[in-house]
Amino acid sequence: MTAPIFHMIEQAPTPVGPFCHATETDGWVFLTGQMPTDPEDADAALPEGIEAQTRRVMDNLILVLEGMSLGLEDVVTVRIFLTEFKRDFYPMNAVYQSYFAAGKLPSRTCIGVTALAVDALVEIDFIARR
Repeated sequence: MTAPIFHMIEQAPTPVGPFCHATETDGWVFLTGQMPTDPEDADAALPEGIEAQTRRVMDNLILVLEGMSLGLEDVVTVRIFLTEFKRDFYPMNAVYQSYFAAGKLPSRTCIGVTALAVDALVEIDFIARR
């Protein structure tokens, strides 16, 4: 096993805690969960509603992937965390699914939680493979 590489991606949002954007080892890339924060203004208000927050989170994850010369086609597993599971599961799915090619959906877990950092409605993380 090779030593892990800890990546900070300049274009990605400033992390909301003490962590890197992604860790890589042996071709596996573990992307830290992204929040619906603005990559250009860490102090900007979060987007309103689950659809807008899901889009911002997915776009933030794409910034991290692109910063590592990867794309959504390299994602093998996804974890999604929702604070309002019953209300937001289906509208979040509609936005989420629109990012992936038909028939190319990664494996996934979706979990209801009581709260997320920055009062977000959704957080998503990826595992990708080079």
